[in-house]
Amino acid sequence: MDSNYEKLFDQAMDRYKSGANAVDLLEDFETITSLAPNLSAAWTCLSWLQLLCNKPAQALISARKAVKLNKQDPQARINLTLALLETKSKGVRDHVDFVKKVLISVPDLEEEISNCISDGLERKSDWESLKKVKSWLEI
Repeated sequence: MDSNYEKLFDQAMDRYKSGANAVDLLEDFETITSLAPNLSAAWTCLSWLQLLCNKPAQALISARKAVKLNKQDPQARINLTLALLETKSKGVRDHVDFVKKVLISVPDLEEEISNCISDGLERKSDWESLKKVKSWLEI
Protein backbone atom coordinates (compact mmCIF):
# COMPACT_ATOMS: atom_id res chain seq x y z
CA MET A 1 0.00 0.00 0.00
CA ASP A 2 1.27 3.45 -0.90
CA SER A 3 2.15 5.60 2.11
CA ASN A 4 -0.50 8.17 1.09
CA TYR A 5 -3.18 5.50 1.45
CA GLU A 6 -1.72 4.41 4.76
CA LYS A 7 -1.83 7.98 6.02
CA LEU A 8 -5.45 8.45 4.90
CA PHE A 9 -6.38 5.10 6.47
CA ASP A 10 -4.66 5.97 9.76
CA GLN A 11 -6.31 9.40 9.86
CA ALA A 12 -9.75 7.93 9.23
CA MET A 13 -9.20 5.27 11.90
CA ASP A 14 -8.08 7.93 14.38
CA ARG A 15 -11.22 9.93 13.65
CA TYR A 16 -13.37 6.82 14.18
CA LYS A 17 -11.64 6.01 17.46
CA SER A 18 -12.16 9.62 18.55
CA GLY A 19 -15.90 9.16 18.15
CA ALA A 20 -16.55 10.57 14.67
CA ASN A 21 -19.93 9.70 13.25
CA ALA A 22 -19.89 6.72 10.89
CA VAL A 23 -21.66 8.72 8.18
CA ASP A 24 -18.83 11.25 8.22
CA LEU A 25 -16.26 8.51 7.59
CA LEU A 26 -17.98 6.62 4.78
CA GLU A 27 -16.54 8.81 2.04
CA ASP A 28 -13.02 8.44 3.44
CA PHE A 29 -13.18 4.65 3.34
CA GLU A 30 -14.86 4.65 -0.07
CA THR A 31 -11.91 6.70 -1.30
CA ILE A 32 -9.39 4.41 0.36
CA THR A 33 -10.97 1.28 -1.15
CA SER A 34 -11.05 2.86 -4.59
CA LEU A 35 -7.39 3.88 -4.36
CA ALA A 36 -6.22 0.65 -2.71
CA PRO A 37 -8.73 -2.01 -3.82
CA ASN A 38 -6.69 -4.89 -2.42
CA LEU A 39 -6.53 -3.50 1.12
CA SER A 40 -8.76 -5.90 3.04
CA ALA A 41 -8.68 -3.80 6.23
CA ALA A 42 -10.21 -0.87 4.36
CA TRP A 43 -13.03 -3.06 3.02
CA THR A 44 -13.61 -4.41 6.53
CA CYS A 45 -13.85 -0.89 7.92
CA LEU A 46 -16.10 0.25 5.08
CA SER A 47 -18.49 -2.65 5.63
CA TRP A 48 -18.63 -1.88 9.37
CA LEU A 49 -19.44 1.76 8.68
CA GLN A 50 -22.08 0.79 6.14
CA LEU A 51 -23.68 -1.49 8.72
CA LEU A 52 -23.65 1.31 11.28
CA CYS A 53 -25.31 3.57 8.69
CA ASN A 54 -28.08 1.06 7.94
CA LYS A 55 -26.77 0.22 4.47
CA PRO A 56 -26.75 -3.60 4.69
CA ALA A 57 -26.83 -4.29 0.93
CA GLN A 58 -23.72 -2.15 0.41
CA ALA A 59 -22.13 -3.69 3.51
CA LEU A 60 -22.73 -7.15 2.09
CA ILE A 61 -20.73 -6.28 -1.04
CA SER A 62 -17.91 -4.68 0.96
CA ALA A 63 -17.74 -7.47 3.53
CA ARG A 64 -17.60 -10.10 0.79
CA LYS A 65 -14.65 -8.26 -0.75
CA ALA A 66 -12.93 -8.06 2.63
CA VAL A 67 -13.34 -11.79 3.23
CA LYS A 68 -12.23 -12.61 -0.30
CA LEU A 69 -9.05 -10.59 0.25
CA ASN A 70 -8.38 -12.00 3.73
CA LYS A 71 -10.25 -15.20 4.55
CA GLN A 72 -8.61 -15.37 7.99
CA ASP A 73 -9.87 -12.00 9.31
CA PRO A 74 -12.48 -12.66 12.01
CA GLN A 75 -13.79 -9.07 11.95
CA ALA A 76 -14.41 -9.28 8.20
CA ARG A 77 -16.31 -12.53 8.85
CA ILE A 78 -18.36 -10.88 11.60
CA ASN A 79 -19.22 -7.99 9.28
CA LEU A 80 -20.23 -10.45 6.58
CA THR A 81 -22.38 -12.34 9.09
CA LEU A 82 -24.10 -9.11 10.11
CA ALA A 83 -24.70 -8.11 6.50
CA LEU A 84 -26.09 -11.56 5.72
CA LEU A 85 -28.44 -11.37 8.70
CA GLU A 86 -29.63 -7.89 7.84
CA THR A 87 -30.25 -8.74 4.19
CA LYS A 88 -31.86 -12.04 5.18
CA SER A 89 -29.29 -13.97 3.14
CA LYS A 90 -27.97 -17.47 3.73
CA GLY A 91 -24.55 -18.57 4.92
CA VAL A 92 -24.45 -17.12 8.42
CA ARG A 93 -23.54 -20.29 10.30
CA ASP A 94 -20.33 -20.96 8.35
CA HIS A 95 -18.92 -17.55 9.21
CA VAL A 96 -19.94 -17.72 12.88
CA ASP A 97 -18.37 -21.18 13.18
CA PHE A 98 -15.18 -19.88 11.55
CA VAL A 99 -14.93 -16.98 14.00
CA LYS A 100 -15.53 -19.33 16.95
CA LYS A 101 -12.67 -21.54 15.78
CA VAL A 102 -10.37 -18.56 15.37
CA LEU A 103 -11.19 -17.32 18.86
CA ILE A 104 -10.44 -20.76 20.30
CA SER A 105 -7.12 -21.05 18.47
CA VAL A 106 -6.10 -17.40 18.98
CA PRO A 107 -7.66 -16.37 22.31
CA ASP A 108 -5.88 -13.00 22.26
CA LEU A 109 -8.29 -11.90 19.53
CA GLU A 110 -11.30 -12.28 21.81
CA GLU A 111 -10.68 -8.96 23.56
CA GLU A 112 -10.32 -7.14 20.22
CA ILE A 113 -13.53 -8.68 18.87
CA SER A 114 -15.34 -8.01 22.14
CA ASN A 115 -14.24 -4.36 22.07
CA CYS A 116 -15.46 -4.01 18.49
CA ILE A 117 -18.84 -5.50 19.38
CA SER A 118 -19.12 -3.20 22.40
CA ASP A 119 -18.25 -0.21 20.22
CA GLY A 120 -20.93 -1.22 17.72
CA LEU A 121 -23.55 -1.51 20.44
CA GLU A 122 -22.55 1.85 21.91
CA ARG A 123 -22.90 3.50 18.52
CA LYS A 124 -26.08 1.62 17.59
CA SER A 125 -27.74 0.32 20.74
CA ASP A 126 -30.69 -1.25 18.92
CA TRP A 127 -28.49 -3.40 16.65
CA GLU A 128 -30.29 -6.72 17.01
CA SER A 129 -28.09 -8.58 14.52
CA LEU A 130 -24.98 -7.64 16.47
CA LYS A 131 -26.62 -8.75 19.72
CA LYS A 132 -27.30 -12.14 18.09
CA VAL A 133 -23.73 -12.49 16.88
CA LYS A 134 -22.43 -11.54 20.32
CA SER A 135 -24.55 -14.23 21.96
CA TRP A 136 -23.53 -16.83 19.35
CA LEU A 137 -19.85 -16.06 19.94
CA GLU A 138 -20.44 -16.06 23.70
CA ILE A 139 -18.36 -12.93 24.17
